[in-house]
Amino acid sequence: MSYRQFLLTSNGWLNTTHGIDRILAAREVGWTRDLDSDLVTGWTSQYGDADFRVDDDQYFVYGEAQDPVSIRPEYLPHTLKISHTPDATDVYLLNPCVVTPDGEWEAWYLAHWLPGAARYRSFWDLMNDEYRSFRDER
Repeated sequence: MSYRQFLLTSNGWLNTTHGIDRILAAREVGWTRDLDSDLVTGWTSQYGDADFRVDDDQYFVYGEAQDPVSIRPEYLPHTLKISHTPDATDVYLLNPCVVTPDGEWEAWYLAHWLPGAARYRSFWDLMNDEYRSFRDER
């Protein structure tokens, strides 16, 4: 299921996990830089002015072998914020800078307890992983 199909079916959702209060309805979704500039500043400032570069061999690893530090902070301002949790940094983002062959945007899960982001090939993969976590299957 694509993110678009999800919105056409449910147009938002409550409490996907303990860290995410809700997935936003279509009218509330927006660019992270516009909806939560502090989030962008907070996460990108940790990389400072250093020339931080993650090569493709590191970046395009998904699943258990992924290192959450292997993110590209320059993508963060371009992401679409699709969730909200009051007073928390846990958030779901969609990244239009990385697109699957079938047109799905990469999905990110940022959390206060992660040193970077858990990245997924798509919204579908993110939701399946959250479901497995909920069911305590991972």
